[in-house]
Amino acid sequence: MRLVIAEDAALLREGLSLILTNAGHRVRAVADADGLLAAVAAEAPDAVITDIRMPPDFRDEGLHAALRLRRDLPGLPILVLSQYVEHTYAAELVSLGGGVGYLLKDKVGDIPEFLAALDRVAAGGTVVDPDVVRRFLEFRRMRAPLERLTPRERDVLALIAEGRSNSTIARGLRVTDAAIAKHVNNILSKLDLPPDTDGHRRVLAVLAYLQHDHDGF
Repeated sequence: MRLVIAEDAALLREGLSLILTNAGHRVRAVADADGLLAAVAAEAPDAVITDIRMPPDFRDEGLHAALRLRRDLPGLPILVLSQYVEHTYAAELVSLGGGVGYLLKDKVGDIPEFLAALDRVAAGGTVVDPDVVRRFLEFRRMRAPLERLTPRERDVLALIAEGRSNSTIARGLRVTDAAIAKHVNNILSKLDLPPDTDGHRRVLAVLAYLQHDHDGF
């Protein structure tokens, strides 16, 4: 793939470039949001990887650049990296539809997992760091109907948010596909969400529910 990376930290920027180049991708790396917009216009990449907080103010320049790119180039896959769990930012990204991802930077250390997440986003999937989902579940743990979920169902919900298929979840948790299918059906039922075989729509449905009625998410 042709990729554009926007990351102000030189060490991480160079590290990402090396990882992705070694994986067979062609990479253009920039250090700020303006550079990101210019590079996308020049390179017409297959996907974008960007930090959220970049110069000059180190607030949400990367996120705004990502939102602008998706407005101007609908369907452009965008994987956002953040050092922190930012609920509002994750929600804004999810609202864009498919081909988006939100990962915490420490997950980049797991190279196969990072590359797999990038592939899912580039293929039109939705990937959200499970820590974001778990933190949100903590905020809402006293509210029904989320309190109806068992601990294992909460684990499965976090993996759904990563865009994983039932079979992948089953392998990771070392249970049968049938057991995971039952957990998923229970989750959708308890959250009053309709069953859906489309993985992308399933992720969006769950995250949309988690966003509902939460101040600041």
